[in-house]
Amino acid sequence: MHSRHHAAFTALLAAALFGATTPLAKTLLGTLSAFMVAGLFYLGSGLGLAVAILVRRVRRTEGAKQNQTRIQTAEIPWLAGAIAAGGVAGPALLMLGLSTTPAATSSLLLNLEGVLTAVIAWVVFRENVDVQIFLGMVAIVSGGIVLSWQPGDAGVSPGALLIVAACLAWAVDNNLTRKVSANDAMIIACLKGLVAGCVNLCIALLLGAHLPSVGRAAAAMLTGFAGYGVSLVLFVVALRNLGTARTGAYFSVAPIFGVGLSLVLWPEWPPLPFCIAAALMALGIWLHIRERHEHLHTHEVLAHNHRHRHDEHHQHTHDFEWDGKEPHTHPHRHAPLTHAHAHFPDIHHRHIH
Repeated sequence: MHSRHHAAFTALLAAALFGATTPLAKTLLGTLSAFMVAGLFYLGSGLGLAVAILVRRVRRTEGAKQNQTRIQTAEIPWLAGAIAAGGVAGPALLMLGLSTTPAATSSLLLNLEGVLTAVIAWVVFRENVDVQIFLGMVAIVSGGIVLSWQPGDAGVSPGALLIVAACLAWAVDNNLTRKVSANDAMIIACLKGLVAGCVNLCIALLLGAHLPSVGRAAAAMLTGFAGYGVSLVLFVVALRNLGTARTGAYFSVAPIFGVGLSLVLWPEWPPLPFCIAAALMALGIWLHIRERHEHLHTHEVLAHNHRHRHDEHHQHTHDFEWDGKEPHTHPHRHAPLTHAHAHFPDIHHRHIH
């Protein structure tokens, strides 16, 4: 699969797993409080990924263990900010907003996350954007609005403003996570899940909620592992390869997967808004996939540590005994390089235009 298509598929798979969580939660969890649901989902993702990381570490060779990715000290504030914004502030603001806001209004406002993610990426972090990418983003967000629109129920209230604030928190989270996306995606997602899970469970218990039965808790945590944990790992990988705005745009199609799964679980003829939304989102994805951004650009000196192959951007020697296997992970340094080729704003192409 072409690299650009592979990167897009990674983001879409992340969206599909996350979108499927909503109807699955409805069938599994019943009347649990919103904070309890969020806490179990996040905790399931964190613990599940922790087990996966442990298994992976046991299976690695000694050389691989020595060269595995480690989050650098300078990157810790970015990761801490992402966890605080997306794992603590975002869920808390959303749950508070949902308590006083109609469902239709909430669904409409949640489309703002993709918009705010892109705006921050374009304005603050200077990620490149052209007309085609912008129109693709408009099409995808328009599809989300059509899918969630219910005439007569929308309105602006203090609760609605809290939901907007939650979307802003997640948009900040997405952009800060991009700053550390060269690191191990499983570790990043695991830390987010553990922190967010503990915070949401504590809030739920303080508000008087009770833990569900072992069976329901296990079902919730397993759902969270797939819909939040694996999804977030794929999302971080997509951030690494696509940049924030493009990944956010692809992830914005998550609701269409959720509604689609609902139609499978509770069979009925797809309503007209679903068909229109699917068409708009398909148009947006097509506009993004057919992008070809190419120009002469210069790579400055860069040192980092991530999984890579010896492609045109990774021509270096090793200061350890290498068995020739690729891809592999180790700290490496990029020398200055000027060339022209099609590229995304990935971890190697964060230059100013």
